[in-house]
Amino acid sequence: MASKDLSWKYVEDRTVEPDVIRAARAQSLERGIEPISAATGAQLAVITAALAAESIIEIGTGVGVSGLWLLQGAPDAQLTSIDLEADHHEVARRLFTEAGHPAARVRLITGRARDVLPRMNESSYDAVLIDADPGAIAEYLEHALRLVRPGGAVLVPHALWRDAVPDPARRDGVTAELRGIVAELLESPAVHVAVSPVGDGLLQIVTAR
Repeated sequence: MASKDLSWKYVEDRTVEPDVIRAARAQSLERGIEPISAATGAQLAVITAALAAESIIEIGTGVGVSGLWLLQGAPDAQLTSIDLEADHHEVARRLFTEAGHPAARVRLITGRARDVLPRMNESSYDAVLIDADPGAIAEYLEHALRLVRPGGAVLVPHALWRDAVPDPARRDGVTAELRGIVAELLESPAVHVAVSPVGDGLLQIVTAR
């Protein structure tokens, strides 16, 4: 095993995942939903904690793995989470309740993100997570940068797309789009950008104040 693979495994294996998030992960896999890795979730929690986030929006609920991690770092935050599948929200709602998050602080919107996002108020969120249709990342990112407050964070898991993005020989649509997004963001003076290799990659964008 290569040293980088050993490092990746070391980080993942030493992430302590709360029982309710572990249960959400099992539910995700049972339904064929690919959740973020435990170490990615821990990094999300560190970011929301550092931001002292009070308002978070998530594009792509799944059954709540990423949302639970976001709230792990900011337990008093208001979370708005969008997903097309109502049955996903039924499971997620139960898991958020089991984790002790009051229903009044977890707003689950069932619908298409491209229809919901234009109605959200701009510069209103401390953190925006994009974990939905990979073919629409550029569209969602445009909305996210509008919705996040100055100094807030936009977070995109799966940013290395199964290790395809670093491979110049891989030129499929999603890979090329993610590669182009990172390149464009790195040239922008309006944001601070970093890509972490944790999990399947985590793109972190902090807007300038």
